[in-house]
Amino acid sequence: MAKTVAAFGEVMMRLQVPGYDLLSQASTLNYSFSGSGVNVVSALTRYGHTGYLVSRLPANPVGDAAVTYLLKLGIAPTYLMKGGNYVGMYFLENGFGVRPSRVTYSNRQESSFNTAPEGTYDFDSIAKPMDAIHFCGITLAMNDGVRKQMKELAQAVKQQGGLVVFDCNYRPSLWGEGGYEKAKPHYEDMLELADIVMMNEKDAMFTLGMTTTQESRQAQLEELIPEVARRFDISVVAGTHRSINGDNTHSLKGFMYKKHTFTYANPLSFSVYDRIGAGDAFTSGIIHGELEGFDTEQTVAFASAAGMLAHTVVGDTPMSSERDIFRAMSESARDVER
Repeated sequence: MAKTVAAFGEVMMRLQVPGYDLLSQASTLNYSFSGSGVNVVSALTRYGHTGYLVSRLPANPVGDAAVTYLLKLGIAPTYLMKGGNYVGMYFLENGFGVRPSRVTYSNRQESSFNTAPEGTYDFDSIAKPMDAIHFCGITLAMNDGVRKQMKELAQAVKQQGGLVVFDCNYRPSLWGEGGYEKAKPHYEDMLELADIVMMNEKDAMFTLGMTTTQESRQAQLEELIPEVARRFDISVVAGTHRSINGDNTHSLKGFMYKKHTFTYANPLSFSVYDRIGAGDAFTSGIIHGELEGFDTEQTVAFASAAGMLAHTVVGDTPMSSERDIFRAMSESARDVER
């Protein structure tokens, strides 16, 4: 049954260097609009839910272009406020082989979203119809004003009985020097409010300062994640482990911890066309599975397949339907679809 979902976050302009050139080599850029919340909510609308973005955009042609782009993705504009002067931007250089992709942020703190004054959003009216709302660590990194708004909205949704989803996705470049120490109390605040959390053992160790004597990633995961879930009373913790193979394909293994049990998806190996936004696709799959009442095996398999398919299309935003993902879960290499 379709649910009502939202995300709180910034709409950013993505400026991508064509092909595999560096910024210093390119003379043109392709632009689109994205953001973690944009990606998650647009994916959920493709699965049949009603999706909203809670954000603020400038009342100028750039802001209008962003709204038009969001409407194409099926995102309802009800909670898109107008004000401020700028849209945050980031430049993307595609990686190749041993050279990783690189994201360079620009104009973040001056954006309309990050300068929204207190009182911009009516949290109670936003929270009332929501079955679930998504927040992320990228938004949490912005500034004290945004952090306050984020926590107040999460509390409002929680009080109305909706699910609070928090993706830890820590970005070192946004927190700056001593970032983990700065981030920890804010992460703890969000974890206290969250029902579903996207994180792995590295988040527990670096962001929360937890320790383990285990050496393998899976052993670290299985020691630390249950402690996080217990400490913060979290219903679901999910995430992925990624490896890059010698032939430049990637392998992804999704996991989900629920009711004191780990469930792992079968590892998926695939070629990568565009990696940005794949984590948001995985997150949308976990949310969808929980909203629809899938069992844990189906939920983590669905989320993993959603993440895999997101690597096959250009742009941050997942473009697969529920039908596409179920088909990917059951089929191997494909011929032309006729």
